[in-house]
Amino acid sequence: MSHILTPPEIQTVVRERYGFQGSAESLISYQNQNFRLTVNPGEVYLFKVAFDSESPEFLEAENAALRHLALSGMADHVPQVQMTSRGEDICEFELKGQVFRARLLSYLPGNIMGVQTVRNPEALHDFGKMLGRMDTILLEFQHPALNRTWEWDIARAWTLQKETVHIGDPAMRRLVDYFMLQYETEILPQIPGLRRSVIHNDANEMNLLADDTGQVTGIFDFGDLVYTCTIFELAIALTYVLALSDDLLPAAAKLVAGYHSELPLSEQEVDLLYILVATRICMSHIHASIQHARQPDNDYIMVSQESLYALLNKLVELNPVSIQNMLRRACGMDPLAGKAATISISSARAEYVGPNLSLAYQDHLQIDRGAMQYLYDNTGKTYLDCVNNVTHVGHCHPHIVRAANAQMATLNTNSRYLHAAMVTYAERLAATLPEPLNVCFFVNSGSEANELAIRLARTYTGARDMLVLDHAYHGNTSGVVDLSPYKFNGRGGSGRPDNVWPVPIPDPYRGIYRGGDPGTAKRYADEVRKSLQELESSGRAVAAFFAESISGCGGQVFFPQGYLENAFRHVRDAGGLCVADEVQVGFGRVGSHFWAFEMQDVIPDIVTMGKPMGNGHPLAAVVTTREIAEAFDNGMEYFNTFGGNPVSCAIGHAVLDVIESEELQANALEVGEYHLGGLVDLADRHEIIGDVRGAGLFIGVELVKDRQTLEPAGEEAARIVESMKDRGILLSIDGPLHNVIKIKPPMVFSRQNVDRMISNLTSVLEDLQ
Repeated sequence: MSHILTPPEIQTVVRERYGFQGSAESLISYQNQNFRLTVNPGEVYLFKVAFDSESPEFLEAENAALRHLALSGMADHVPQVQMTSRGEDICEFELKGQVFRARLLSYLPGNIMGVQTVRNPEALHDFGKMLGRMDTILLEFQHPALNRTWEWDIARAWTLQKETVHIGDPAMRRLVDYFMLQYETEILPQIPGLRRSVIHNDANEMNLLADDTGQVTGIFDFGDLVYTCTIFELAIALTYVLALSDDLLPAAAKLVAGYHSELPLSEQEVDLLYILVATRICMSHIHASIQHARQPDNDYIMVSQESLYALLNKLVELNPVSIQNMLRRACGMDPLAGKAATISISSARAEYVGPNLSLAYQDHLQIDRGAMQYLYDNTGKTYLDCVNNVTHVGHCHPHIVRAANAQMATLNTNSRYLHAAMVTYAERLAATLPEPLNVCFFVNSGSEANELAIRLARTYTGARDMLVLDHAYHGNTSGVVDLSPYKFNGRGGSGRPDNVWPVPIPDPYRGIYRGGDPGTAKRYADEVRKSLQELESSGRAVAAFFAESISGCGGQVFFPQGYLENAFRHVRDAGGLCVADEVQVGFGRVGSHFWAFEMQDVIPDIVTMGKPMGNGHPLAAVVTTREIAEAFDNGMEYFNTFGGNPVSCAIGHAVLDVIESEELQANALEVGEYHLGGLVDLADRHEIIGDVRGAGLFIGVELVKDRQTLEPAGEEAARIVESMKDRGILLSIDGPLHNVIKIKPPMVFSRQNVDRMISNLTSVLEDLQ
C-alpha cells in the first residue's frame, strides 16, 4: 500500500459511495488503514482499507463470515458489513492512480481490552462462552478462500523452526527452540486427526472489546480468518489472556470452562492446550525477531513481546500435567493418573531391578519430563533441578535432541569405519585443552574413561601402583572401584587394595591441615611425597596419581592453590603420570576456566571426562599426549564398539555448540558468583552453615552443629534436602560425613533460579531452628 490515505480523502469516498457525510479519524493498525467515521454522536462506523496482499476473495470470505455470525445471533458482538449505495459490500475506488478495496463496518461499543486498565478475572468465563458460541456457529461455515496457507496458522508453525536464529537473546532462543521441539513431537503428528473449522485465529487483547467493568463485549478484526484446527482458537485466546493475568491457572480454567460449556472439547484437545499456547508465543516472538532483524533500530518491536516472553518463562516452570489436569477438571473430565502410577512402577522396580540401585529421597519421585533446569513428575509438580550436572546444558535441549535425531537417521556404526564426526570432534575437543594434550580415545562413561586411563598409565610406566585422594570416587567398574576410597572404604567395600595408596584429601576446612594459603597446599602435597617414598621403600613404583580436579564425593572440596602443582611435581619426579578426573567439573562448569584443573595452573598427562560431554547421552573420553598414546600402541588392539560412534560424536559437537553459542561458561561464572554471594549471606545468619565453597556452578555447603568443633550436621542436612524437595527444589548430599549439600545444576541456571533456591533455603533453615 504505497499511498497513505488521509481523513479528508476517506470522507469524500464515503460521501460518494455510501451517500452520507461523516468525520473521519485515522486509527492505529498493524497492516490495514483504519478510520473511525462519525456521522453523528450515535452513529459511528469503521472504514477499513485493505492491505495489498488481501485478495477480493478473502475480503468476500470475511464479509460472509460476519454475516453468518450476525444471522446466528452474534450481531451485537461482531462488526456488521454496511453496503454501498449500489449494494456492494466491498468498496473499490481509485486515488492517485492506485486502486483500493475497503469496507464500511459497524463500530462496536466498548474499550479495547489491551489498553483498558480495568481487569475483570470473573469475566473470563463469559468471554470463553462468547468465543465458544462463535466457534460453534462457524463449525457450519465454509468458504474456499479460507482454505489458505497463512503464516499465523499454528498448523504451519513448523515453517518457522529455522527462523529462531533471528532471536538475539540466547536464553529466549533456547526456550523458543525447546517449545518448538515439543510442537514438532507432540502437536504436529496429531494435527491430521483434530477437529477443523473456520476460526477467528487472533482473539488477542487488542482485538477484544470490554465495557467499563471489564466484561468482554465484542470481538473484531477478522483478518486472520483461516480454516484450521478448531482448538487453535481457544489456544490463541488463552495465550493473550494469560499474558495479562497474574494468576495463570485460575484464569486459564475460567476461560476454558466457559468455552467448553458452549463448544464441548475432547480430552485430546484439552491436553494439547499447554503446548499450543507456548507455540503461539513462539510464533509471535519469531515473527517479531525477524522484523527486528530488518529494522534493528526499532526497539518497540521487541518491547511489545515482553509480556509474552515473561509468560513463556512462567510456562516452562509449570508441569504440563498440572495444567492438563486443571483444565480437565474445569471441563468435568477425569485427571491423568498420578501417585498410583508411581507406586506401581516402584513395585515393579523392586521385583525386576537390582536392590542396591538406589533411589533419591524418602518419598521417591517419578520424573516423566524435563525442560532445561526443570523436571516434571507424574503428579503435576515441577522441580527446580539444582544438582544434575549430567544434563550439562539443560534437560531436553532442542539443539542436542535434533543433532541426535539427525545423525541417528543417517548412520550409527562403530569406529572401524572412517567417519568425519569422530575426527572433527576429537580435533575440536583437543582444541579446548592445553598442549600437549591432543590425542583422544572415546568411550561411553566416566567409569570406562578412568579404566582406560589406568591402562594407559600402567602401559606407559610399566608400574601398577596408584595414588588417589582419600574419599575419591572414580566410577563403578571393578578397576575404578578399587581406585575409589569412597567405595572400598564404605559399606560393602573390601578395603584398600595393596597397590592403591590413598593420600589425605586437601580439605582446607576440615582436613588435617586447615586454611587455603600456599603453606597448606605445600603440606598436603608433602603427604603425596611421603606416600611415594613409602611406596618406593616397599620396592614398588607408581604408575599414576589420580585426582578429581575438585573433589565431588569428598564433599565438593576445593584444594588450596598450589596443591596440584606441587603434588604433580612429586609424582613426576617419582616416574608417575598425573591424571585429572574432570568427569564432574569439566566443560566450563567452574566458570573461570573450561577445565577445572586449569584453576590450579597445571597440565595433567591424562584427562578423563564424561557426564556433561553428551548431556545425558553415554559419551566420555580420555585425552592424553602423543607420547603416552604411542606407548599404548604396543601391539594389543584397542577397540570400543560404541565409543566414538557417529551419533555420540554428533551429540558431543552439539554440546560444544550450545556452550559456545549460549555463552554458558560466562553464565556459570556470573550466576555462580551471585549464588555464592547469596549463600555466604545466608551463612552469616545461620550458624549451621559452617562453610560455603565453590566456583561457577559447582558449589558445596557444609553443615555443622558447632563451628568450633565442626561436629557434622548430617541428620539436619538430610532433613533440609527433603524439605527443599517438598518445596520443588532438588538438592543432594555428599561428603564422607554426609553433611555437605551439593549444588551443581544445569548450566542454564539463572539468577531467578538462584533467588528461588535461596529464598526457600532461608525458610527451611528458619523452620529447622
